Amino acid sequence: MKNEWQTRTLDDVCEFVGGGTPSKAVDRYWRGDIPWVSPKDMKFDTVSDSIDHISKEAIDGSATSLIPKNAVLMVVRSGILARTIPIATTGRPLAINQDLKALCPSREIETRFLYHLLSSKMDLLLSMVSRGATVHRLVTDQIRALEVALPPLPEQNRIVGILDEAFAGIATAKANAEMNLQNARALFESYLQSVFARAWRTSELVTLSDLASDITDGDHMPPPKSATGVPFITIGNIVKETRDIDFTNTFTVPHAYFKALKPYKKPKKGDVLYTVTGSFGIPVILRANLEFCFQRHIGLVRPKPETNSSWLYYLLLSPQVFKQANDGATGTAQRTVSLKLLRSYEVPRVSSEQQQAVVAKLDALSAETQRLASAYERKLAALEALKKSLLHQAFTGQL
Repeated sequence: MKNEWQTRTLDDVCEFVGGGTPSKAVDRYWRGDIPWVSPKDMKFDTVSDSIDHISKEAIDGSATSLIPKNAVLMVVRSGILARTIPIATTGRPLAINQDLKALCPSREIETRFLYHLLSSKMDLLLSMVSRGATVHRLVTDQIRALEVALPPLPEQNRIVGILDEAFAGIATAKANAEMNLQNARALFESYLQSVFARAWRTSELVTLSDLASDITDGDHMPPPKSATGVPFITIGNIVKETRDIDFTNTFTVPHAYFKALKPYKKPKKGDVLYTVTGSFGIPVILRANLEFCFQRHIGLVRPKPETNSSWLYYLLLSPQVFKQANDGATGTAQRTVSLKLLRSYEVPRVSSEQQQAVVAKLDALSAETQRLASAYERKLAALEALKKSLLHQAFTGQL
């Protein structure tokens, strides 16, 4: 920190303003044009609009206040505080709900400087979060007492100019990397769709049951838990993006429970698991023999000897099959693909040679997609690290 920088608390240089929710019973409160910002609106560096809007009368009749333009908003109560603390500046006068705090800067501190300053202290702020079962909180008094190094206003403006320019470049680079990542995945999905569109046009159509020796789901009874034993996975252990199983947060069941299961309820190499409840339609191919069991929200499709496991996996991943799942799923809160529906999927029957040819092409394209995805994800991580480094340099007087 440079000599001319002063150590102050946020309470010294900001006015803290809370929010509130106008009565939902008063319809006219919710017919205005004033943005009423809640955590779900905190998606950009600057907030100028929101999903909900309220009237001036709503502000007069509730705990919420009109926050001026060029204040800094911070989420202080939300489940999202488990991993990040959304921070944004206000692009116009607006109101906030009780899950946010507004920091209105005094003449001693520039708005953008305050925004970047708080962003630089993300790790410290996260360490201050009080974690509940589902909702986490930041205590306002702790934020008020936070000490900050404050340079003179001309130096603040110089630092803001450097950071804004650098972060604009980083944002552009991130947007390009994310677009390239989306394009890589879209290329695979497009080829997958075309391969199976051709199969549907040129092949005999049968039911999925015709290609499988068993189609079942997990045990419908609550499993007995034990300190050690066989992992028991739930639908939450299925990773949608990678279509793999994450065993890190599983509980275990006794070996005796696992051994008592019917053979077709025990997964083995070559089987394809398939989610059937909630996030339905996600296939996972088992490429090794692992001892584990699974809940009823996950289906198991065991291919017949003439059905290539990888071909079956790609078939269940295809948009043609997903459409049948989506059209036939029942329920509202948690839509479910019944075993009857799963077994009745209309699918093409193709020769072993055709299956192998499709698998070879899709495996190669999938590997290339994953390689590109890894490269782009590393680039995104590097850009985030650069941003964090620049913030550290800025607020330790190194810029």
